This record gives sequence, C-alpha cells and structure tokens, in this order.
Amino acid sequence: MRITGYRTATTVHDWGRPIGDANGAVDSGRTSVPVVIVTTDVGLEGIGLGSYDGIDTVFPALDGQDPRAVVALYDRMLAWVFKRGHAGAVFGAIGALDMALWDLKAKAVEQPLWRLLGARDHVVPAYASGLDGPLADEELARLHKRFAERGLQAVKVKGGLDVAADLRRLGLVAELYRDITGQTPALMLDANEAWSRKEAVRHIQRIEEHVDLAWVEEPVRRWDVDGLALVTQSVKAAIATGENLTGLEQFRPLVAGNAVDIVQTGSVWGITHFLRVAALAHAFDLPISPVGYNVNPLAHAAAVVPNHLSIEIQDLAAPIGITADQEVADGHLVLGESPGLGYTVDEDAIARLGDAAGWGDNAGPHVRPDRAGRRLVGKPAIRPRDQV
Repeated sequence: MRITGYRTATTVHDWGRPIGDANGAVDSGRTSVPVVIVTTDVGLEGIGLGSYDGIDTVFPALDGQDPRAVVALYDRMLAWVFKRGHAGAVFGAIGALDMALWDLKAKAVEQPLWRLLGARDHVVPAYASGLDGPLADEELARLHKRFAERGLQAVKVKGGLDVAADLRRLGLVAELYRDITGQTPALMLDANEAWSRKEAVRHIQRIEEHVDLAWVEEPVRRWDVDGLALVTQSVKAAIATGENLTGLEQFRPLVAGNAVDIVQTGSVWGITHFLRVAALAHAFDLPISPVGYNVNPLAHAAAVVPNHLSIEIQDLAAPIGITADQEVADGHLVLGESPGLGYTVDEDAIARLGDAAGWGDNAGPHVRPDRAGRRLVGKPAIRPRDQV
C-alpha cells in the first residue's frame, strides 16, 4: 500500500450557540472544520481533522510511502520542515496528516484504532466543556443540562475576567449537576492565558475561598515556566496547560520546572504527538488530559495511555457532513467498532455548504485582547447576549 495523494475540504460545525472564552467570541456559533483525506493505491482513504495550512510543504515527505509506517512518517514530516519550523499552522498540517495515517493503518487491518493501539477497553473517561464564555446564565444551564443528562460528572467553565461572575457560574453548574446526577461534580476553570502571574494567584485564591477547584487551565502564558510554577505553588487547585504547545521540546521545561500538574495536548496536533507527550508525562507521574475538538480524534489514543485522566467533550453534535462511531453515555465517551477512527465524510454535503464559517476574525477567541494580563479591574471581554 502506497500513498498517492490527498484532498482537502472545509466543513462547518454549528454549535447552536455563541462560543468563546476570555479572549473573544464567535457570536454566529458557526466555525470552520478543515478536513484532510489521504488516498492510497489500494483505494483505502484516511481521514484527518485540523488545519491544512502548509500541507503542500509537508506532503512530499509522505508521497509514495507506505502509510502503515506512521511513526516513522511523523518524524519524516518533522525532518522535512526542520529549517522552516514546525510550529503553528505547519504543525497543525502535520497533525492532520498524522491522524489520517493512523486512520489508514487501522483500516488496513479492519480494526478500530483503539484496538490497534492496544487498548483494553473502548470506554474513555470524559468531562463536560462547552466554550461557554459568552453564554448568559440561562443558556449556560441549558447547555450543561444536556451534558449532565449524559452522566458526565466533571465540568469546565470558561472564565477569568470577573471573580463574582466566575463564582456565580461555577455555583450554577455545580447545583445543576447535583440535581441531575445526584453527585457534586468536579469543577474546573479555564482562563485561556488571560492573567499575569499575580493576577492569576489573586483571582484563583479568591475563588478558592468558596469553591473547591479540581484544576485551573492556562492561568498564564503557555511558555511561562516560572509563572506557572509560581501559580501551582500558590493555590490548591492543580494547574493544567499544554494544549497550545507543539513538540516535546516545549513540554520539557514545564515538566522539569514543576510548572504543570495536569499535562494537556491539543487534538489538532495529532495522535503521535499526544502519545509522545503522554509518555513524557507518565515518566514524571503526571496525568494527561486531551483538549477537545470536533468528534474527539484523540479518544482512541487516550484509551491506551496509562496516565489518561479525562477527555474534554466540547459538544454532542458532529460537524456537517461528518459522522463518528462514538457516543457520550454514563459519563464516558464510548468508542465503536468501526475501522480506523470511525469517521465517515460526506463530501457532497460539504460541497453544498458554500462559504465556510470562521473563528470570528478580530473578535474571536484566537486573537489576544490588548489588555490581557494588564487589568487592574476585571472587565468582561464578552457580554452575554441579553446584556448587549
């Protein structure tokens, strides 16, 4: 079996609500989902989700190769761009291709990827999240009611701009989950790098006077080893970070500096990246928790690593034109028996979409606000729609 080419498409995920965090919002609730399909000379095709920016630069490393040599091909892609740099969008393209190669490898032996990787079970612990920064309280409750009804017993809330608002929202979801599941949920707060070091300590300590937080995510900048170490030493909650780091070389200083309690990886960086970071974390007795993405592509790999804690579930629906053999039930993500990642892509349905959605451009959560890390008084960057 040899790789013969690839094609790309961009579909849309309709969240049915505004989404965002401390940095901004996508008011339309519609975001683009890039898709990469790798083709072979035997007719099998592999599906990868994530950015394909720069894919023309990376793909020659794969052209004509046997896709079953996934790990070797991952290193070949990194080597192919080592002077151009493999961070950012290029690392995303490597991740999407890597995902497609793992999909192909499992399809070639007609097994779900979780089984090929050596997992004993296909049931993966999960927690609820919803990119819920711009939601008013009523919308927040409506969103998390759906998660709680699936039995999820841990929940992450976006925040970081206002202590009173964070306490109110954390209290709201805690009460809702208790009412539905009968248990007090584990609570997490995600600040998305909104604070300076002392802003983080001050904000978290004030919340911890009232709420037992399981973890706080990305309290300061992703590369700030000293800052993250200061925060984790100053608060009771665990500190989680890593979703925006690319490559083991970026994780090593955090682990060596005791600056992270829960290691995270972004789904869009691929499966091999996740497996390697998980092994690094495991060597230091640290748990790993994959950050969510459309139809949870890291779930198969999470099922096999010994230090997996919980995978983030951002939505219960799939992007337009994509189906996935998985479900959220009894507080877990349950993977099916379909070969590979269990995805199917309806390219005709995607082609009929016309213009794809974006991430909100300058107002979206991928643009850092001017005053991030320099706020004397918290000021919401996102106003709930009922206050606009």
